[in-house]
Amino acid sequence: MIRVVLADDQPLIRAGLRALLHFEPDIEVVGEASDGRRALELAATLRPDVVLMDVRMPEMDGIEATRRIAENPRLDGVRVVILTTFELDEYVFKSLRAGASGFLVKDTEPAMLLQAIRVVAGGEALLTPGVTRRLIDEYAAKSTEDRPTPELDVLTDREREVVALVAAGLSNKEIAERMVVSPATAKTHVSRAMIKLSARDRAQLVVIAFESGLVTPRRRL
Repeated sequence: MIRVVLADDQPLIRAGLRALLHFEPDIEVVGEASDGRRALELAATLRPDVVLMDVRMPEMDGIEATRRIAENPRLDGVRVVILTTFELDEYVFKSLRAGASGFLVKDTEPAMLLQAIRVVAGGEALLTPGVTRRLIDEYAAKSTEDRPTPELDVLTDREREVVALVAAGLSNKEIAERMVVSPATAKTHVSRAMIKLSARDRAQLVVIAFESGLVTPRRRL
């Protein structure tokens, strides 16, 4: 059973999400919060698998709550999906850097939201092509000298290649096809890279790939 906490300051939004999830046999809503501070408290006490987190909330915003969840080693198993009305680049980048495992807008189709919950609960990240493309555009606009440089020497050449492919938005199956290995082997390479770089999931690998300069997107003309 996937245990979910809903964090949104609008009761109507929470009621709609609760009604949608109620009919899913493998998902259970275990708590609700109307502000970021309460969401953090529920994450600490209930240890849910997933928190659906709004960005703009009183007391503490969703991005700060996400950061505190991600930084708490006792909440290592708690994953956050940002669910917001505002599809702003600033929110996308800050959310992923804070440790979110997914980013969706509230007009997302219900099927996509359910998929996001299941994917993230399984330890993966939901990076839609649109979000990956926006990350690429963001880092293409910056010089590599302005970026921090995470240490990549701990990776093998194969693992570096895998991280670059993850940053390109490829799934494990697509990585396996590109590298001519089995999906299980591709998944192992991704997992080892995550462990070595202390990345919570694929979303963090993407951020590290760009911030380290491992991936240097072409500027648009």
